[in-house]
Amino acid sequence: MRQTTQAFRARYRAGVHPHYNPWLHGGFVLFFGLLAMVFFASTVHQVQPLEWLSVPLTLLLANAGIYLVHRQLGHHKRGLAQMFYARHTGDHHSFFTPGHMAYEDARDWRVILFPAWLIVVHSLLLTLPAWWLLTQLNTNVAGLFGACMVLAYLTYEVFHACEHLPSSHPVSRLPWVRQMRRLHELHHRRELMQERNFNIVLPLMDYLFGTLYWEPEPDHGVFQPARTSMTRLQHRIDIARPPYEVLAYASTATHWPQWHPSSLKVDGQPGPLHAGARFEEDIHAGGRAGHLSWEVNEYLPGLRWSARAQGNHGLELVVTYECTADGAGTRFIRTLDYRFSGLLMRITNRLLLKRRIERESAASMLALREMAQHAIPISTGALAE
Repeated sequence: MRQTTQAFRARYRAGVHPHYNPWLHGGFVLFFGLLAMVFFASTVHQVQPLEWLSVPLTLLLANAGIYLVHRQLGHHKRGLAQMFYARHTGDHHSFFTPGHMAYEDARDWRVILFPAWLIVVHSLLLTLPAWWLLTQLNTNVAGLFGACMVLAYLTYEVFHACEHLPSSHPVSRLPWVRQMRRLHELHHRRELMQERNFNIVLPLMDYLFGTLYWEPEPDHGVFQPARTSMTRLQHRIDIARPPYEVLAYASTATHWPQWHPSSLKVDGQPGPLHAGARFEEDIHAGGRAGHLSWEVNEYLPGLRWSARAQGNHGLELVVTYECTADGAGTRFIRTLDYRFSGLLMRITNRLLLKRRIERESAASMLALREMAQHAIPISTGALAE
């Protein structure tokens, strides 16, 4: 877990009231919601076929409402909704970050579930007046509307909690939950959270409004650095510049030939590359020429950047840059995971290539420090110190 996420979780948990009871929290929301649904459903009698249309229409309305609230208020400071913004973007998105989406203890429900009083507000102050107005027209439509509005709220809470279960949990493997869990994890990327995947239960509005974004899970056709067959090289160095600027410089692939001895030419967009960006690179690594086709996996400004590539000779690799503040400077960590698919190349790597690539990677760190410190101006604050 990244140090910033771990530190935030520690601070957040320390701020939770010692008498907070997650089971009482979740139980009250579920009990009150079911009670409200029973009340609204009790007003329904002998429903006619056309009246049943109020069920999908209400669920569609609720889906749109949740989408708009999440997108417009959860990720933008707007007037009276600033508290919701602070709780959602400030707390929830800092507590759960890509790769660290699972809660660890039931008390972590505090940062997943809405406040318990919100189900009361939703049921009594929003749904109940709308139900009363609809009863003046049709009591069955009103009852179905009220029950479905509360059902939508409870479904949101349940699905959101499921999307923060550990990946090994049986519920996480259920088909519908699994897909929504993946969409929600992508939404938690820093560069995507204001633009993509705002639905929690059904991605209908994301699809209609063009905000749906999907990538396969790492274990679905994308090789993983954690595989035992991959060679891992890791180097770290201190750079006397702030983390945000250092990572922005290092994740600008067009800069690589300036500081990495193996990089000959990069064909791609200038500037830091965000998740989904693609670029091509000509290399000469370990004494062998080659070509790599890259795709960026993740970019969290000032914290982490990762990309994967495929090349000739059956080469697959992942490179990850991680930055942590170290005084006025940055502790920069570069991790390279690579493997060859052919047996001959695997033997060659073990006997010869690994040592050469190790030397080139170490040299690249020294060159990166020199080039970054030359390219990034010293901030006024650093000069004052």
